Amino acid sequence: MHVKNKVFSLVAAAVTAAAGLTALATAAEAVPATIPLTITNNSGRGDAIYIYNLGTELSTGRQGWADANGGFHPWPAGGNPPTAAPDASIAGPAQGQSKTIQMPKFSGRVYFSYGQKLVFKVTTGGLVQPAVQNPSDPNVNILFNWSEYTLNDSGLWLNSTQVDFVSAPYNVGVRPVSGATKTTGKLKPGGYNAFYNSLRSQSGGWANLIRTRSDGTIVRALAPGHGIEAGALPANVLSDYVNRVWTKYSSSTLTVTPFGNQPNLKYFGRVSGNTMNFTNSAGQVVTSFQKPDSDSIFGCYKLLDAPNDLVRGPISRTLCAGYNRSTLLSNPNQPDANNSGFYQDGVTNQYSKKIHAQMVDGKAYGFAFDDVGAHESLVHDGNPAQAYITLDPFS
Repeated sequence: MHVKNKVFSLVAAAVTAAAGLTALATAAEAVPATIPLTITNNSGRGDAIYIYNLGTELSTGRQGWADANGGFHPWPAGGNPPTAAPDASIAGPAQGQSKTIQMPKFSGRVYFSYGQKLVFKVTTGGLVQPAVQNPSDPNVNILFNWSEYTLNDSGLWLNSTQVDFVSAPYNVGVRPVSGATKTTGKLKPGGYNAFYNSLRSQSGGWANLIRTRSDGTIVRALAPGHGIEAGALPANVLSDYVNRVWTKYSSSTLTVTPFGNQPNLKYFGRVSGNTMNFTNSAGQVVTSFQKPDSDSIFGCYKLLDAPNDLVRGPISRTLCAGYNRSTLLSNPNQPDANNSGFYQDGVTNQYSKKIHAQMVDGKAYGFAFDDVGAHESLVHDGNPAQAYITLDPFS
């Protein structure tokens, strides 16, 4: 799970998954207090690289940053308006070089920026993250990206995320104590340019998601929810598909089987007026959804809110995946396991479609619940020895 506008949200999925895994697994060798993270610069660019390891210290719940040795530094008390955060940057590797730092037991983000340090501030509620859909954000013209991770006693979860934007390309990996290294998030040769070219040629406002600074450098493509927020993408971009879903399930049933390991647990959706009601096998209504707008679908929130429970949340995340992948009309049994049918409708999440199409393994985090059916760019190991982030070419 990667929840829109929720800081360091990967921990929720990691802790949930870990609870299930550890309940079934035999005791594993203890995960050390830190593991090495090697950042390799294969970008082909000559810019200075700045690394930041920011997050929540899992042993205390405090927010802060880690230095290159994995030492924790809590953020100072912030202000209102926000005050400047301490410089948490770590000098990154030059082109063709690598830099190894220590990754502590955090739920956090590893940021990397090209040519300029990022601007972070601290408010009374904690760290203020960059919000580049806001044209006045101080980081809006900086080329940067981030990877999310959770390292805890049950292992490492490390992702390559496109939930907020597509920008500087990179891939991630984990090498277990025993076994082969697992990697994900790597673009196909030419995939960086192919993504932007495809988005640029897509009608309907999708090209407006691309952001370019004054020197001509593409800095990012905003995710469609942020595009709506910024006025770049029409707010009704998915309305036609939603209307067709509403029509279909006014006279037929949408069946949701939210847990792959519980095939007999099913919920049944039918539309009545502006509401889609879900019943259990006994015919009792267990939750209801109002007709969602495009932003709710892209962000998997608001009218498609997914609380961390065992009923509404799992149904909502399944609906979110079905809307973004446009599989709700083609398959009344969700989630759809066959990715050959994803994004085939003329009205779909074109941004997610295009980034998935350019990945070597077909996996990406194109929207918040792209992990439905395990189509997300995430590596995990319960006994990690080494983590990797590789900065890839802009080609």
